Amino acid sequence: MTTTLITGANRGLGKETARQLTAVGHTVYVGARDEACGRATAAELGARFVQLDVTDDTSVAAAFAQIETDSGFDVLVNNAGIAMLALNGPDALKVFDTNAVSIVRVTEAALPLLKKSANPVVVNVSSALGSFTANHDPARPASHVSAIVYGASKAAVSMLTVQYARAVPEVKFNAVEPGYTATELGGHDNSHGRPVEISARNIVRMATIGRDGPTGTFQEDDSELGW
Repeated sequence: MTTTLITGANRGLGKETARQLTAVGHTVYVGARDEACGRATAAELGARFVQLDVTDDTSVAAAFAQIETDSGFDVLVNNAGIAMLALNGPDALKVFDTNAVSIVRVTEAALPLLKKSANPVVVNVSSALGSFTANHDPARPASHVSAIVYGASKAAVSMLTVQYARAVPEVKFNAVEPGYTATELGGHDNSHGRPVEISARNIVRMATIGRDGPTGTFQEDDSELGW
């Protein structure tokens, strides 16, 4: 049995990823700051709930203490994130803390348990807005969008993926561009995006790789995206 934690899993892309991984047999922990929403989502999906605020070290430590007590642990999906205009210091720090620093915070707490797994995997949800390749390709939508702080935070996610893959070779680390998706992210209406069921498939694909799966890559649908 594969046990998976998904951060920010009480709605949107995280929730659909939890739904799909539960459907393929994973024991899924729905990580959420809001206990009522998180418990309701877990009950709906047949998953487990763990209270988790990725910006709070104490919350992260308590979440992994609970998971260690309950069961083993195999897959971490760092999905939690926010989008804000953030063109000032305090808001920029909030975006980087949630989108990038939290990956360090959660991954470091997870590694002692992941290293006990026979097939440990980490999936970091990034974005083409953080890809230098996509931002310099006029044919890509990302090259026409101004996302100064959000894009920079996702570029940090991508580099964290590369560095962790190098530093911890016994764990497979990959970043994913899920695509522009019809979800509410940071208060923004993305209703014109593609269905969440399609975007979640790429995260699920990378969360279910075998022992011979890739590491240190940036995945987009069925192919790799340039950093």
